[in-house]
Amino acid sequence: MHRCQRDDPEVNECLRYAGNKLTQHLREGGIPEIGITDVEPVVVDEISIALGSGPDGYRASFKNIEAFGVSNLTFVNIRSDIDTLQFQMTLEIPRIKAKAQYKSSGVLLLLQASGSGEYWGEYEGVKAKVYMKTSPYQGDDGFTYLNVDQAKMDFSVKDIKMGVENISNSNAILHAAMNLFINTNAQELLKEMKPQLRTKLTEHLHNFMQVLFDRIPLEYWLE
Repeated sequence: MHRCQRDDPEVNECLRYAGNKLTQHLREGGIPEIGITDVEPVVVDEISIALGSGPDGYRASFKNIEAFGVSNLTFVNIRSDIDTLQFQMTLEIPRIKAKAQYKSSGVLLLLQASGSGEYWGEYEGVKAKVYMKTSPYQGDDGFTYLNVDQAKMDFSVKDIKMGVENISNSNAILHAAMNLFINTNAQELLKEMKPQLRTKLTEHLHNFMQVLFDRIPLEYWLE
């Protein structure tokens, strides 16, 4: 760990450097010394969307979502309150690739769009803002550790490509129509997914940071 000084006027820049050094280790195979070896893929169990109302409204669910590329994140800015152990972070990820099992029902573009298959997505230019509030506790070894009391995040994506493949109960026309609709309305579809996706990713972030903070004493971060 790169250690920072609490009273350093450039402590935020130091924390940004330390965060990027840590993520470099995660990308290169994890940190086996503390039991973290596999950081990808990030797995989300399920999210769903609904477009339109009534019995013919389009519904889709995405299960067993696997996302790759998250570990390529870069801390571009960190703001901290060392006294209260609160942190605001801005992150950038060049590209995230995702795949999932897909199931839909209802009418899409005047076509019956019920079926199931495989979903894929490429998300470029991902930016995220993260807020964490932590509190200290003393471990049995005499070191100080952090507990994640609260975590929040929001994100945006510059460019999106998405599609579905191997759809059951479909023909070439429906397949082409669905992929045209998905890519034409990619940002709108992401907007529909976002509340659930943000909740799931915040849970992942909270749990992952808690593992880090439980295994790396605060004294290794700050002195």
